[in-house]
Amino acid sequence: MNRVFYFFFIVLVAKTSLLQAQKPNILWIYAEDTSPWMGCYGDKINANATPNIDSIAAAGVRFDRAYVPAPVCSATRSALIVGQSAIRFGAHQHRSSRTQETRLFIPQDYKLLPEILIENGYTTFNHGKADYNFIWDMTKTYNYKLKKRTDFSELVHKQPFFGQIQLRGGKNNTDYLKESVRVDPNKVSVPTDYPDNEIFRKIVAQHYDAIRVDDKIIGQILQALEQTGLHQNTIVVYFSDHGANNLPRHKQMLTEGGLHVLFMVMGPDKYVPKNSVRNDLVNMLDLSATTLSWAGVDVPNWYEGQNLFSKNFTPRAFVAAHKDRLDHTIDRVRTLRTEQFRYVKNYKTDRIFLQPQYRDSKPAIRNLHHLYETNKLSKIHQQIYFGERPAEELYNVYEDPAMVFNLVDNVEYQNVLEQHRALLNQWMASGDMGSAPESIASLKANGDGKKWGEGVNPEYEIYRVDSDGDGLSDRWETANNRDPSDGLLYFEFNCGGWQTEGWKSIDIFSNLAGSLGFLDFKLDSKKGTIYKEGLQIRETNQQKSIVIKMKSNASLKIFVANDYGDLGSAEYSGNSSFEEVLIPLNKNTSLSGSTKLSISFRGKKNDLVEIDYIKQF
Repeated sequence: MNRVFYFFFIVLVAKTSLLQAQKPNILWIYAEDTSPWMGCYGDKINANATPNIDSIAAAGVRFDRAYVPAPVCSATRSALIVGQSAIRFGAHQHRSSRTQETRLFIPQDYKLLPEILIENGYTTFNHGKADYNFIWDMTKTYNYKLKKRTDFSELVHKQPFFGQIQLRGGKNNTDYLKESVRVDPNKVSVPTDYPDNEIFRKIVAQHYDAIRVDDKIIGQILQALEQTGLHQNTIVVYFSDHGANNLPRHKQMLTEGGLHVLFMVMGPDKYVPKNSVRNDLVNMLDLSATTLSWAGVDVPNWYEGQNLFSKNFTPRAFVAAHKDRLDHTIDRVRTLRTEQFRYVKNYKTDRIFLQPQYRDSKPAIRNLHHLYETNKLSKIHQQIYFGERPAEELYNVYEDPAMVFNLVDNVEYQNVLEQHRALLNQWMASGDMGSAPESIASLKANGDGKKWGEGVNPEYEIYRVDSDGDGLSDRWETANNRDPSDGLLYFEFNCGGWQTEGWKSIDIFSNLAGSLGFLDFKLDSKKGTIYKEGLQIRETNQQKSIVIKMKSNASLKIFVANDYGDLGSAEYSGNSSFEEVLIPLNKNTSLSGSTKLSISFRGKKNDLVEIDYIKQF
């Protein structure tokens, strides 16, 4: 019996080893911050300049419409390694779980993709960036360390393997490139959602250069695979985590530029078709499911993707994505792309599109602000960067790939709008943890005194100190170049992360947040009131007036009041230009002790009021 048992044991081991040897190796070449500006995607600038990238597409399958689940690295990477959109399991906020007080864990029954592959006989490794927004065990996830990205010698004896090689993509240093290799800024086309000037031409040219740097590295990786003979049984995948890093409507925005990425696969005929192009809508979460399918592993029930090469593959009707906090910049946006349209839902309409962010000192952002401040920015660029944020956006991306013409108010597209609302609600019904506020510990960890910037969204005001009682915290005032100890009421509405500065209304239903630097609204009846709470105003003997710099074509009566009663009034005759309106305070009244200030405007229904600033005088 022992001999029989031993015989069957040997046969079982042999069969298992054979099956393991027959499984394919899978290599993800994972680029940071890279848009699909390669020759194989028909790009004229990089035609014949990305031969190694193009060779992958030519040998296998190029996906022309692949989209990531988020426009920032950590949320996308967290989603792909789990197989599910990050809003489902709480990893949606950028740079989450980075301190002891803010630790997050994936659900107990979930496993990371490499863990599943280890359990199925795979060697796993990750060379470079991980950036997951939750606590994870590296030793359980990766059981091998690649010495360098082109050293596969040991892997010959550790097959099958699943590995990730991280490339810097758009973050590549291109300063060392020879002039003969560099792209001439004067020969590039700037996408229409950016000003066509020297600064943006240089940014576009540099991104082309960065892709050329990656192409050379990819050539070295492919050569190393061939030299070891591993290419014969290795599936190579090349893709990116989101769009170009130095273009502000690519990285971090739920636009075509932010979400549309390169994606191509080559490998043995058994797993990957040859010389193919796919034009169906692809969610990059499909790569996670496809990877497990290549390895012969059942796809877990929490996975949202599907095997792209399955006989039962069902083309998607839409691909959805999310945007939440990015570094210190708090936001909540949801979007989906269908065959022809992109729909966007904005939940934070009290802040402009181009909020304060980690790139504020970069040439692109500084240039946009300069052009806006000097009134040299086109109207459409003013709107998409510094304009009032609508609750919804709808774009025909066939005709408008740069997403500059919002069709939400176009009556011809109302049915399309309603259909896309329903699709987004359907997608979010599966779970969206972004609806809950972040903990104070997490806010502090990301928004207080960080190298990428100081948080200026209203969410941060919950725990911060306001020592002078003007309703704006000391940190917020300092970050916005105001004096946190002056004790004066001064509201300038020039903080893109909090356009209202806390002013609200219960009888004005239009959004109070205007373009950067302004508060604006229409009266819904003959009277509309805005108010600011949370004040602790001290005695102000020398400040006996309220000044409002405003404009309106209508004649208005303006009344100021606090918690105790009326303080003063003034009449405004209407002007097409901004002017200061002085509202003297009644002699027998005082702002001292006020916790609420109200300003009422009396005129006619639909009168438009635009306010530049409100201050004590």
